[in-house]
Amino acid sequence: MTQPTPIRREGPHLAAALDAAERGWHVFPLRPCDKRPALHGETACPGTGDCTAGHRKWEQRATTDPDRIRRAWSTGAFNVGIATGPSGLIVVDLDPVKAKDPKGTPDGATSLQALCERAGQPVPATYRTRTASGGHHLYFTAPTGARLGNSAGRLGKHIDTRAHGGYVVAVGSTLPGGTYEVVDPTEPVPLPEWLHALLTPRQSGRGLMAAPVPVRASRYAAAALRAETAAVAGAGEGSRNWTLVRAARALGRFIPSGDLARHEVEQALNSAGLAAGLRESECRSAVASALNWSIANNPGRPA
Repeated sequence: MTQPTPIRREGPHLAAALDAAERGWHVFPLRPCDKRPALHGETACPGTGDCTAGHRKWEQRATTDPDRIRRAWSTGAFNVGIATGPSGLIVVDLDPVKAKDPKGTPDGATSLQALCERAGQPVPATYRTRTASGGHHLYFTAPTGARLGNSAGRLGKHIDTRAHGGYVVAVGSTLPGGTYEVVDPTEPVPLPEWLHALLTPRQSGRGLMAAPVPVRASRYAAAALRAETAAVAGAGEGSRNWTLVRAARALGRFIPSGDLARHEVEQALNSAGLAAGLRESECRSAVASALNWSIANNPGRPA
């Protein structure tokens, strides 16, 4: 009589690592009950195995190979790290409020809700997990050809992102404060274009200063247009609206004199405002109002 083949039961951490790898996500072991990598550092590199040709860091050693994953998790109940860059993921990390935060500080979820409302967009529905601390991770697929890095606070208070050079703790991993769990099993959706725009490094002031300007503008007016549009495009959250209004008022005085045409100023400032993360409706309204004020308070050049 043929004996049944024994079923090999995998521990929850190994199962979590294999599940992530089946999705095409590159995983590597984290220390048990911890978020730090369990791999050796450069100073302790033995120069063997994966590192035969030179030390390889956790991002380079992350894998989807089930055999390598089984070998790695055979020696302990390691937590699971997902290398976001090689996995083609952008993960938005919404942190809870910290004990040291001032009263009234919003958590990451509240900040994201406010960001979406300002952008006129819904909170994206995508693969979402709850972290051990009570925060959330929203998984998105990275735009084709894009290479975004990590960010901290760029999108708002208690909102970080992980992409190339970063990693997140996978579902099934356990910390002293709790376990990472799935909240929304939806497959990760592409990163929304408006979020991609906010996370894309802005063009440097020098690059913007080289932007084309109206050929009939005076040298002084042309320099002012370049400088003001660079200031608007580089303005951070909390100062973008005022920077845009101030720039429009400064440039509006060149319109009555004929040094700049109104439609050229509007086009340049609206584009700069969009680059800074403002909505188109916000830009057009603010620019039009500020230019009207400036034109009314700056008479044209005498004949």
